[in-house]
Amino acid sequence: MVQSTVENLAPTRVKLEVEVPFEELKPRIDATYKSLADQIQVPGFRKGKVPSRLIDQRVGRGFVIENAVNDNLDAFFQEALRDNELSPLTRPEVDVTSVPGNEGDDEAPLKFNTEFDIRPTVELPDYKGLEVTVEPVTVSEEQEQKVLDDLRERFATLVDVDRPADKGDTVTIGLNATIDDEEVDTAEGLSYEIGSGTMLDGLDEALEGLSAGEDAIFETTLAGGEHTGEEATVKVVLESVKERELPEADDDFAQLASEFDTIDELKADLKNQAAEEAKTNQGVEARENALEELLKLVEVPVPENMLAEQVEQHFTSQGHTEGDEHDTEEHREKVKENFREAFINEVVLDAIADQEEIQVEQSELIEYILSSASQYGMDPNQFAQMLDQAGQVPMIMGEVRRRKALAAVLEEAKVVDTEGNDVDLSFFLNPEGEEETAEEAEEDNN
Repeated sequence: MVQSTVENLAPTRVKLEVEVPFEELKPRIDATYKSLADQIQVPGFRKGKVPSRLIDQRVGRGFVIENAVNDNLDAFFQEALRDNELSPLTRPEVDVTSVPGNEGDDEAPLKFNTEFDIRPTVELPDYKGLEVTVEPVTVSEEQEQKVLDDLRERFATLVDVDRPADKGDTVTIGLNATIDDEEVDTAEGLSYEIGSGTMLDGLDEALEGLSAGEDAIFETTLAGGEHTGEEATVKVVLESVKERELPEADDDFAQLASEFDTIDELKADLKNQAAEEAKTNQGVEARENALEELLKLVEVPVPENMLAEQVEQHFTSQGHTEGDEHDTEEHREKVKENFREAFINEVVLDAIADQEEIQVEQSELIEYILSSASQYGMDPNQFAQMLDQAGQVPMIMGEVRRRKALAAVLEEAKVVDTEGNDVDLSFFLNPEGEEETAEEAEEDNN
């Protein structure tokens, strides 16, 4: 039976000492002899029937022991982890200190030490009655008008205009790119919205102020084709200019864009929508502030080795190399701090979830998957299958559980606005109110 002891080196690092008795290791050594017997040819012996003593003569017993240890070291390590309920956060550093044959003892035990980082155990504060302050719910006339204008934008039409192009206009353009006076790409009849920044760096600035038939030249870095990443000179020709024309906000528009007959009815409904959105935003603010106040009360040591591994994996997985335009020291530091913050949040919220004995119901998991699939524009079944194949379901369950833990904290918190009024968040504390998108999380690390 594998024997092991744990020594705490730091709040986030342990040393695991493992001893495997010879009788536990011997079947693995015998299996190694059998494997080598299938590979070694010795005159007078059939394949697979070569005696162990002849294998020792050919390759040495030390070679056999080394292979047996290497093939089974991880299995013994995993058994020791299970026995001690440990989950490494970083790659273990392994040092083998004893194998059979050491100091002439053919039946010496296998001994090895390994060091690695683990999650710290934190002492939770009394988070009942946590004081949280938020901005009051307000809906200004400007906000109401914006909601109406956003709806009008959805029904806008493009009309030709005879004037210089400006930000927000939709233009038809032709492009010609050259490198060292050699044409490398050309295109005509392209539709582009000035200010969207979706085509080439410098294009927006070149187009603003041009009239139909005029052209401009600018320097840029090509973003597509075989010359991606190369500097080029680009000539842009403006062919036409169109602006978005919004429909009049009248009864006809109300009937076109909604189930209401009059614009007054539509405006009243949009005002209610703006108020509901403001309340939801207040709930999001309360949740963020509750977490912020909670973390002020807890000290969470963070293993630096883990952060270094996560940062390296983040950049290599995206195909970046250190020093390129994306992989800079400043960006690495930002990504590192994002990982640090995420780790602290997880440790604290997982501890609260344990203390509150929070479980994740299947319906809650399904609801999360449906919401995430909608955000990515994917079929829910395909999205769920993708998560399952990638082994990410446990991660998703952990995220849902942590959200419920934070909701439990917020439910017990005293929430007031900056004017001293009590804030009722009961509508927000159900699962439908938890709407942080997956894109927001991803953007933090980009």
